[in-house]
Amino acid sequence: MMHEWLSTFWENYNILGSMAALALIAGITIIGKKLVFRHPDLAEMRRINTEEDKLRWAKEKYPRTVKSSQSVGKWLNIAFFFLLLPFCITFEAQPWWRIPLDVFVILMVYDLFYYCAHRFWFHGNGRMRKVHAVHHQARDPSYLDAHYVHPLETFVGLGGYMLTVILLSAIMGRFQLATIVVTFLIYFQINQINHVYFKVPRFPFKTLNWIVAKHHVHHENMHKGNYATITLFYDKIFGTLD
Repeated sequence: MMHEWLSTFWENYNILGSMAALALIAGITIIGKKLVFRHPDLAEMRRINTEEDKLRWAKEKYPRTVKSSQSVGKWLNIAFFFLLLPFCITFEAQPWWRIPLDVFVILMVYDLFYYCAHRFWFHGNGRMRKVHAVHHQARDPSYLDAHYVHPLETFVGLGGYMLTVILLSAIMGRFQLATIVVTFLIYFQINQINHVYFKVPRFPFKTLNWIVAKHHVHHENMHKGNYATITLFYDKIFGTLD
């Protein structure tokens, strides 16, 4: 009985797929940054953010909170990539349309979850409002403020993305390696970009400039809209686009 259970476990536990996803995510992120910041406008935005982040890091409140948040993120990623994702990922080829469809479903389901949590929980009247208020101390955020988050909020945000992948995998079947890589990169990068100082209102950066500006409006106080994190679709349909 135990032998059969262990055999079934190892058949379903695709650690190679999970490690391949992790390696691709890291590699694409590193190479992508090197390529992206060759553009002079983006290099200038990076310089401004770096200088501002140095000033903020010198404040006593930043290092403690950022390190605590990153520690939660580290342990969540370890649990996800080593314990949970291996049961949700596959190398098997899928129809060409399946990957973009799965990417869309994962991100939109997650964004609905986060929209609701952000609007009704983080901006509600309970304890989580105080938790979220830590992040809202940044009225005009720079890159560092993407990490200046209460550890409990990090757990909800990142854990929500991971739980979305796990639950949808149980419903839809294992996700192809490319699906996991693309969704994680989009989720992570948008949450970083939302908080940077970015003012390049010209082609080809107009859309990015608009997205960043909308999230900065949200940071003006605790009463603004723009609650979604991946797109502003749910803010548009629920009337909270600010």
